[in-house]
Amino acid sequence: MSGDRPIVWVADDDETTQDYLREFLCAEGFAPQCFDSGEPLLRTLAKGETPSLLILDIRMPRVGGLEVLERLEELHRRIPAIALSGVRDVSIAVKAMRLGASDYLLKPLNRLELKISIGQVLGLNLNGDATSVEEQPPATAWDSENKAMVRIKAIGDQVAQADVPVLILGESGVGKEVLSRYIHRQSGRADPFVRVNCAALPSDLLESELFGHERGAFTGASREKPGKIELAGRGTIMFDEIAEMGPQLQAKLLHVLQDGEYSRLGGTVTQRSEARVLAATNKPLHRMVAAGTFREDLYFRLNVITIEIPPLRERREDIRPLAQQFLDKYRDKYTSDILQLPEELAEAFENFSWPGNVRQLENLVRRFLILPDVPQALAELQRAGAPEDLLPARSSSLLHLSAQAAERTELELVLRTLEEVNWNRKRAAGKLNICYKTLLNKLRKWQLVAPGQASRRSPTPTALAARVSPR
Repeated sequence: MSGDRPIVWVADDDETTQDYLREFLCAEGFAPQCFDSGEPLLRTLAKGETPSLLILDIRMPRVGGLEVLERLEELHRRIPAIALSGVRDVSIAVKAMRLGASDYLLKPLNRLELKISIGQVLGLNLNGDATSVEEQPPATAWDSENKAMVRIKAIGDQVAQADVPVLILGESGVGKEVLSRYIHRQSGRADPFVRVNCAALPSDLLESELFGHERGAFTGASREKPGKIELAGRGTIMFDEIAEMGPQLQAKLLHVLQDGEYSRLGGTVTQRSEARVLAATNKPLHRMVAAGTFREDLYFRLNVITIEIPPLRERREDIRPLAQQFLDKYRDKYTSDILQLPEELAEAFENFSWPGNVRQLENLVRRFLILPDVPQALAELQRAGAPEDLLPARSSSLLHLSAQAAERTELELVLRTLEEVNWNRKRAAGKLNICYKTLLNKLRKWQLVAPGQASRRSPTPTALAARVSPR
């Protein structure tokens, strides 16, 4: 981190692209460091420094982006990366993703697409200005047969017209922003929806983002700037990750909620806020209040209406429809002809625990469109979740439940042993006191692949045999 700002390394031999990315990243609260080739980037990496994100041009003199990704794979360094190219070539995108890139963007870069890509890779949804935050989110996710989601939609419809704060709770990636945007659209407010990520910026920068500043308010404030509250007008402002807001800002936000008044940093003019306030968090605010880390009076101001969105694992009937929506959304972008998920992968999706919820589902669907390899997609699921996530239910009889429990225990033991010996299968077989061939047969049955080898197509059948469920 640099001054509490996430560090992003950019490797691109084009100075115009470097300048564009440097300006963009600084404006979004990141600390960029630019290289004209992958060679100096790798040298800096060798000194022990690690950025939050890499943005790599595929074609550069000496060492290009693909070579950087290959080197990271050899070193077993997992750093989120976005690959850039000036040529639309699906084979290059496939290779970059196989080597670990999280996304692939074409030049010239689109500011909104870049914003969304970085947000998805880092698990943030970056703030934008009043025009850029109005992009439509993925399908509203309200075409659901889940009873809890149907109730949430009904509550959203009811509170949309009421000018009261709404607190939205739920795990990361469940769709808190989607619900916020839905409430905003149902409210009929003409002014924009403005989202503020309270976790993306340190307190001093966040204060300026929220309330704006006058010229000369602090070093570098060369011109006046309206804040997000001002830009929201009579629209809606959403405070995402509200639990990450510092105590001083909590006090200032409380004043806005109580009196509807604020002033820019360095300013003396009192301004009025008429924006609808929504707040979201994945943390238990009531516990933070009890611990003294979140203001009780602000909590009560925000907690007029509370909606808690269930995790995706508790609404499995939504998994296939959401996966199909993401397939339809990204199919053209990745020039894919896949119309629906293969049944085997769809079944695995239905039985996965989805610790990253809808956001994780979206990313895995995108990855499958680029790398349409079922064994590799299943291996990606295995790496992303617990061992039992690979093992869907077959029977609830006592005999089968006993077999399921035994196999889960065996699978966990094998995985733990492989990790202890850095996936040296011969050493693992020795430690497990089984023959090498027996271990290979088990790995084939479970479709377990060593980290970094998931891109190799397995010669075995793609079905996962004898999968059992912990549920």
